Amino acid sequence: MSPSIEFRESTTGMEFVAIPIGTFIMGSPSAEHGRGSDEIQHQVTLTHQIYMGKYEVTQKQWETVMGSNPSSHKKGGPNCPVENVTWYGVQNFLRRLSEASKDSRFRLPTEAEWEYACRAGTTSAYSTGDSLTVKQACFDSKNGPMPVGAYAPNPFGLFDMHGNVWEWCEDWYGPYEKGDAVNPRGASSGEKRVIRGGSWYFGADSARCALRYTHSPGDRGFSLGFRAVREAK
Repeated sequence: MSPSIEFRESTTGMEFVAIPIGTFIMGSPSAEHGRGSDEIQHQVTLTHQIYMGKYEVTQKQWETVMGSNPSSHKKGGPNCPVENVTWYGVQNFLRRLSEASKDSRFRLPTEAEWEYACRAGTTSAYSTGDSLTVKQACFDSKNGPMPVGAYAPNPFGLFDMHGNVWEWCEDWYGPYEKGDAVNPRGASSGEKRVIRGGSWYFGADSARCALRYTHSPGDRGFSLGFRAVREAK
């Protein structure tokens, strides 16, 4: 059964679900189709419970906080995910949201938190199994993103972890730590930030749980968005 909504942010109505602490194998096995050489499997333990956005941040929610809508695809309506946002712009959005809250701090997920939440206890290429179909996620399309929540959620109750829009993560991109890791934070510096999840424009392989992709933090893209993590202050 999917977790119930644990927190609703009052300004935007963003919904968050509790993600349990736990240990998982991050990365992909050598035989997984589409695997990248940087997806080396290793054990990761997350010791702090977080609250992950149930949906990708929408155009309406972004506009509520920032006063404008930068998205390239508006025809799907205000409940489509916001895109065409830089990592720096996302940080500004999250800072404003945190400042407006009395009891919450909002941030991007780390890469490890994102993959753990995407897998949701599964060990296959996708949370849906070894394959992904267009009935399960928005990918390999030419029509732009879908409104958030148009497909079934994963076992943690999170929607659109596969496809729809790429999601910025907090981490700089770099090689994984060698051996087991506890609450990894990614590389200490770099030129590019991690993005995850694939998008409406890319194929299914890009939406695999373990797939790592990157963009410079000042980049924008017509399929580049995010979801937020909430922590108690």
